[in-house]
Amino acid sequence: MRIGILGAASIAPLALILPARENDEVEVAAVAARDTTRAQAFAAKHGIARVHDSYEALIADSELDAVYVPLPNGLHGRWTRAAVAAGKHVLCEKPFTANAAEAREVAELASTTGQVVMEAFHYRYHPMAVRIGQIIASGELGKLTRVEAAFSFPLPKFSDIRYDYSLAGGATMDVGCYAVDMVRTFGGSTPEVVSAQAKLRDSRVDRAMSAELRFAEGHTGGIRCSMWSSDLLQLSAKVTGDRGELRLRALNPMAPFRKLSIRSALGKRAERFPKRTSYAYQLDAFAAAVLRGEPVDTTPEDAIENMTVIDEIYRAAGLPLRQPTQG
Repeated sequence: MRIGILGAASIAPLALILPARENDEVEVAAVAARDTTRAQAFAAKHGIARVHDSYEALIADSELDAVYVPLPNGLHGRWTRAAVAAGKHVLCEKPFTANAAEAREVAELASTTGQVVMEAFHYRYHPMAVRIGQIIASGELGKLTRVEAAFSFPLPKFSDIRYDYSLAGGATMDVGCYAVDMVRTFGGSTPEVVSAQAKLRDSRVDRAMSAELRFAEGHTGGIRCSMWSSDLLQLSAKVTGDRGELRLRALNPMAPFRKLSIRSALGKRAERFPKRTSYAYQLDAFAAAVLRGEPVDTTPEDAIENMTVIDEIYRAAGLPLRQPTQG
């Protein structure tokens, strides 16, 4: 699978370039950036053979099978649609789009082309996430009563694009999308939003968010996220049932999964996992889908569900929905 990168993004080495070096089925073959000099420097540093002087040129490259989209949030939908329309498979960074309506547009297009379009929630492909699903399904925790997730990191530079409303920025978009996805995944369905409270960067952009959720099956949920608050650095999840509890906590959010703690009628135990990064497992899954038609978990349809909850959180907090970037 020959893949090109849209933008010389700082996440690309960790999320794609390094995992590709250990994957015989993947070649990172091209990069494009609006600043060609920056793209050339990025390509030289990471051993990428071809540089394109525009996103359009990379998408039109007939030697590429797939495109990785790590652009600012507000550009995800636009360039994913463009790549799919050009016959390329797409691995799109989270959040999938600016809002649920745009996610539906992408999903409708993808359904007509047969291209693989996958949202990059890398943790979903790690053995720990699979194991959590197995434990919940086994009934060891009993009937679920509450599912919580939190993701925070400090970003005091308020000029950063992740605080830019015109680029669909905000804490809920940047890190809260993970917390929402974890609660949905471990909770077993898409919950409704009961309430939400934001801490503001400005009148439209959240620097932190908390929300209470409720599932149709009766259990509750909660998310917390922050790019600047008293919660400086945290990545955690807790799944509680009437017969037990499961916890995970990470010290390094970029390579988070090492240890899972379980307390149930079977006693207390910890389960440990290999050091291989979740990004590597994610790339395995994307390549398998492109090359062999294997299914993926983070589909456009799943992304609609996640973006719907994010939209509802913003509404409940009294903030406007994020919009696709214009121009």
